[in-house]
Amino acid sequence: MTSATLIPRLRSDLAAARFSVPGLTGLWGMEADAALHRNQPVPARRALAALAARLGRIEPAATLARLFLLGDPVPRGDLDAALPALGEAGALALGLVAADDDTVRPLVDLRPYSFIDAHGAGSWWIVSDLGELALGHPLGETHVLGIGGASRTLSGLMIPREVGRALDIGTGCGIQAMHASRHAGHVVATDISERALELAALNAELNEIDNIEFRLGSLFEPVAGEQFDHIISNPPFVITPRAEGVPSYEYRDGGMVGDALVEAVVRGATAHLTPGGVLQLLGNWEYHGETDAFERLERWLTPVAAPAAPSSELDAWIIEREVQTPGEYAETWIRDGGTRPGPDFDRLYDAWLNDFDARGVRRVGFGYLLLRRPHQSMPTLRRLERLPEALGHNPAGLGAHLAECLAAHDWQAHTDDARLVRTQLIVASDVTEERHYWPGQQDPTLMTLHQGSGFGRSVPLDTALAGLVGACDGDLAVGAIIGALAQLLDADEPALTAELLPKLRALIVDGFLAVA
Repeated sequence: MTSATLIPRLRSDLAAARFSVPGLTGLWGMEADAALHRNQPVPARRALAALAARLGRIEPAATLARLFLLGDPVPRGDLDAALPALGEAGALALGLVAADDDTVRPLVDLRPYSFIDAHGAGSWWIVSDLGELALGHPLGETHVLGIGGASRTLSGLMIPREVGRALDIGTGCGIQAMHASRHAGHVVATDISERALELAALNAELNEIDNIEFRLGSLFEPVAGEQFDHIISNPPFVITPRAEGVPSYEYRDGGMVGDALVEAVVRGATAHLTPGGVLQLLGNWEYHGETDAFERLERWLTPVAAPAAPSSELDAWIIEREVQTPGEYAETWIRDGGTRPGPDFDRLYDAWLNDFDARGVRRVGFGYLLLRRPHQSMPTLRRLERLPEALGHNPAGLGAHLAECLAAHDWQAHTDDARLVRTQLIVASDVTEERHYWPGQQDPTLMTLHQGSGFGRSVPLDTALAGLVGACDGDLAVGAIIGALAQLLDADEPALTAELLPKLRALIVDGFLAVA
C-alpha cells in the first residue's frame, strides 16, 4: 500500500485513540506533563503504569504516548490495538517504527499539538525525529526538530493577513508552513534537508493540508525570481564555531560564520517581497567590541541591488527580547544538542569561547525581525527597540497585534497634525491606568498607563497626557480636548498641542489608542 492509503488510516487511528493534548494530559496529569517539558519522563511513566493497573487494560493513547513521546518499546500486539486500521505493517511501511522480536520501537517522534490563532483553535499531529529524551544520547547533526519554543514564538508572531502566496524558509518539520497555510492561498516551503522535507510533507498530508509546495535548497535559491506576499522564517540562526569536532546541526546551524545567515535573509528579502509584502523571522545578532548591535542591524537594512523591485529599502521593526554573554550563549546551545557537563561539554565550551574571542564578540542578542516592502517609493517605519519585559496576555499570539500596530503606524504616518487634531480617539479595551499617591495628598505622584495585551507596554503619564487619554471616549476631537486642557491647566494651547501630539502618535502606534 502507498502512503496515500496509509496516512488516512493513521489519521483515523490517532483521532479514534483521542491522541490529543488534552487527552494526554488527562492520562498522566498536569505534574507529569510539566515534568515532560523539563525532559523528565519518570512521572509520566509512573502515571501510565498506575492507570493501566487501575483500569486493567492499556489505553490506545497510552500505548502511543509510551512509544512516540517517551521512546519506550511496546509489545507488537499493543501497537496493533492502538492503531487497528494502520496496523504494525502500515506503521513499518511509513517508517514510524522498527520491529524487534516481540516489540516495536519508535523511529520518529509523533505527538499532538494544539494552538489558538486569529482563525480560532486548532490541533494537529506533528512527526519529527526522536528527541534526546527518547534517544538517550546527543542529537545527530541531521536531526529534524519538532515544535520547540522558537517555533511557538514565530507562529504566535505570524501576521494573519489573508495573502495569495507565502514562503517558509527553512521549514524543518513544516510547522510554520502549516500555520501560514491558514491565511495564504499557496505556500512554498524550502529546506536544505531532504529528510526535513519528507517529514514536513508527511505532516501536511496527515493533517489534510493541501496548499503547501515543498522545495529543496538553501535560503532564497529555490525561489529565484519569485515574489511573495508573506515570508516567514525560523532560520538556522544559531552562532556555531567553525571548528573541528563541533557538531553542526542542520536544524539550527546555517553553516555561515557568526550571524551572517540572518544578515543574508535580511539583505535578500527585498527581491522576493511583493509591494506591501512582509518578512517575519527570528534571529541572533552579535555585539562586537563596544559597537551596539543595532548599528550592525542598521547596516543590514542598507539598500542593495534588487532588480525586481523599484525600491530596495524596506520598512523595518526589530525587537530585541534577550541578550546573553558568550558563556551563557555557549551553555544554552551545547545543552540544546544533548551534551551534558563533562569533558565533551568543556571541549565544546572552549571552542565557542575561542570563536567569540577571536571575532571580538562580547554579547549575543535574540529577537524578532519584521520587514516590509512599502507600496510607496520610500519606507516610513524604522523602529529598533529592546523589550526584555514580559509580554501581555495574548491567547491567540502577537500576530494580530503586530498587524494592528502596522496599520496604526501607516495611518498616523500619512495623517498630518491638522487632521490629527480633528480626529476622535478611543482608549483600547485592554488599557488600564495606575496612580500612586503620597498619604493624605489629593494629586498623584506617579501615573502610568499599562497595556494588558500586545507587548505589555507601560507608559508614564504627566497631568496633561493623562487628561487627554482619559477624555478619549470617541465623542470629542483631539483638538477640542487639548483646548479644554489648556484652559484647565492655564497653558498655552499651541505649545500644549505641540507637546502632546507626538506622544499621542506613539500611543496610537503602540495600540493604546485607536481611531474611533
